[in-house]
Amino acid sequence: MTTKRLTLTDPETGESFDLPVREPTVGPRVLDISQLYGQRGLLTYDPGYTSTASCESSITYIDGESGTLLYRGYPIEQLAKQSTFIEVAYLLLHGELPTQQQLEEFDHSIRTHTMINESLLRFFNGFHHNAHPMAMVAGVVASMAAFYHDSTDIHNPRDRDIFAYRIIAKIPTIAAAAYKHMRGQPFVYPQNKLDYCSNLLHMFFAVPSEEYEVDPVAAKALDLLFILHADHEQNCSTSTVRLAGSSGANPYAAIAAGISALWGPAHGGANEAVINMLEEIGTVDRIGEYIKRAKDKSDPFRLMGFGHRVYKSYDPRAAIIREMCHRVLERLGRKEDKPLFELALKLEEIALKDEYFIEKNLYPNVDFYSGIIYRALGIPKSMFTVMFAIARCVGWVSHWREMVVDPSTRIGRPRQLYVGPTRRDYRPISER
Repeated sequence: MTTKRLTLTDPETGESFDLPVREPTVGPRVLDISQLYGQRGLLTYDPGYTSTASCESSITYIDGESGTLLYRGYPIEQLAKQSTFIEVAYLLLHGELPTQQQLEEFDHSIRTHTMINESLLRFFNGFHHNAHPMAMVAGVVASMAAFYHDSTDIHNPRDRDIFAYRIIAKIPTIAAAAYKHMRGQPFVYPQNKLDYCSNLLHMFFAVPSEEYEVDPVAAKALDLLFILHADHEQNCSTSTVRLAGSSGANPYAAIAAGISALWGPAHGGANEAVINMLEEIGTVDRIGEYIKRAKDKSDPFRLMGFGHRVYKSYDPRAAIIREMCHRVLERLGRKEDKPLFELALKLEEIALKDEYFIEKNLYPNVDFYSGIIYRALGIPKSMFTVMFAIARCVGWVSHWREMVVDPSTRIGRPRQLYVGPTRRDYRPISER
């Protein structure tokens, strides 16, 4: 709600004018500049949109200064400890925690829609054997509009619900098919008797020739990771989903756009970069050398998994995942994983005591530990970002649904600060 106005003065003309100030329920106030160009012929300049509120949302709130993350008002620490990914998915989609009956109905709907069309499944055979799994997942998700075009009317509430449940249910099956194609193994169909994360692990690691039992610790660890990655406000991929969706594009195209944005190493690929960094460091006795390199501005080496674009203190998700990392490695960790985790702990300990990192607020983030857990679960590095996409899909869908019904939504169309040539006339090639 607009309650106040801020007076600005044009330095060229000396003329003053007012801009509305919008008050949030929590967080910084927002200066409404939507009429600035139309009324004053002025644009704002904000590379990366770091000081721009691109929309109004009631889904997720982050306070980077205090290290706070809320889903629909609920602290991530409480949800991680007491909830499940399916319950969190319902919360993000519908705005409230479900009753027991609502949760059972939602869970049943997701479990019974995990199959994908056989023709869609055969798409994977058209990909090269060493195709990156993110390329496969993005391509197949985009193609879902060709199979489910009868329920893609974005203005129909029922179609929006069908899409939401369908993509959340099927994206683990698509991800598992990409993994199996990459491994050269037969596809494994989903099993409705299994919960969301157990089903995913079964589709990943079961083979027709023998029985496979999902380890409950592995399923619990994956469920926790999915809760922590389910949403994170207006990040790059979520903003991409909103921007693509603002054109009225079918929702599968919008989600595929989000998957492509997540693929970037500065976004969803950060946990893979952490593993690569730890492997490069190799042993505890080399940490000092690499910390020294990280401080050297002329050295391209960077400590991956430290610091965050939003959090200026400890990433709340990192503290939660650190404990789970211990449990997973004790139960499932291979011999070669434990030195890597010990190296990570020692690196964290040294960095947190170093004045350079303290001064720059370079604290461990969620990516610092998530890759180690995925590795312990037997998931290869090339699949790390795919796992992220499965979890974040819930957030993407929630934001897409919110955007579609928001009456203030307009097609995204940023402006620019033009610094190119002024008007000039074309010269024939013989005169150049």
